[in-house]
Amino acid sequence: MNTLASGSPSAPSGSETDPLVQRYLDHVRFEKRLAQRTCTLYRLDLERLTQMAQAAGVSLQQVQPTHIRRWVAQMHSASRSGRGIALILSGWRGFYTWLGREGLIASNPVQGVRAPKAPKPLPKALGVDEAVQLAEHDNPDDDPWLEARDAAMVELLYGCGLRVAELTGLDVCASDEALRQGRGWIDLQASEVQVQGKGSKRRTVPLGSAAAQALTLWLAARPQVPGLLNAPTPGASSQSLALFAGRHGTRLTAQSIWQRLKRRSLQAGLATPVHPHMLRHSFASHVLQSSGDLRAVQELLGHANITTTQVYTRLDFQHLAKAYDAAHPRAKRKG
Repeated sequence: MNTLASGSPSAPSGSETDPLVQRYLDHVRFEKRLAQRTCTLYRLDLERLTQMAQAAGVSLQQVQPTHIRRWVAQMHSASRSGRGIALILSGWRGFYTWLGREGLIASNPVQGVRAPKAPKPLPKALGVDEAVQLAEHDNPDDDPWLEARDAAMVELLYGCGLRVAELTGLDVCASDEALRQGRGWIDLQASEVQVQGKGSKRRTVPLGSAAAQALTLWLAARPQVPGLLNAPTPGASSQSLALFAGRHGTRLTAQSIWQRLKRRSLQAGLATPVHPHMLRHSFASHVLQSSGDLRAVQELLGHANITTTQVYTRLDFQHLAKAYDAAHPRAKRKG
């Protein structure tokens, strides 16, 4: 059985198309001028609808919401994806909307029916060894200031669980401008990071010893950035205050951080390219594995609702389940 992108099986060869379906297909092809591929998918989905209606002993015009819900349940139990069912329902909904405009039905039986929600995928996080491998990677081919900057970025993303926007918004020190503009800053003396998070909410994140050391090295190398050699003293502008600057002395963008992190992870020998939010997920997962304190992780991440943080309990359980399957003698399953 062939399955197309919408998840609808191909109609059996030689099957006749219902006259109403054919009129609708002519409408979307010639009047709405939809692409041939879209028309083909509509045909397959509507022919499947015709078969289901015939099996239920009703005409297409007699289909009720109860029929549609039953057929959705059948497709779902047959392991059809939520996205595939949603596409099928979209085609059916358009067909019945057209029937209503033609005065052939009183109401659209698909209107209030929704596809099953697809389960949210677990956040991708690195293992502890992989995170340490990335953090300890040293690239001798880069300029010293560039290596120091990228190492400090990794330590802040993984060691503090910052969002990439929070990282780009950090300044080298506190200032009235930072407060006015909603930026954060580093307080090395207090071993803290002052962060401006989502919803303009500020939070304080502790700065670990590894991150503090990396930041100290970066701040010492920062004056070597070509664009900052002749820059005014910190405090004169937003750009001169930026903690992480590029070659031209301007504040580093989120896109640049994504590119640098991907490059660094591949150089470090990791199998999967790493992005900033993956390090945030890794931070949360590893802190939760070690402490079991969900509330503390919520505060560190700056989540307004603890249900957002609870996804990491699933990630933590997945980690424990893998360890159990690999290590426990009674976990071996017979093939």
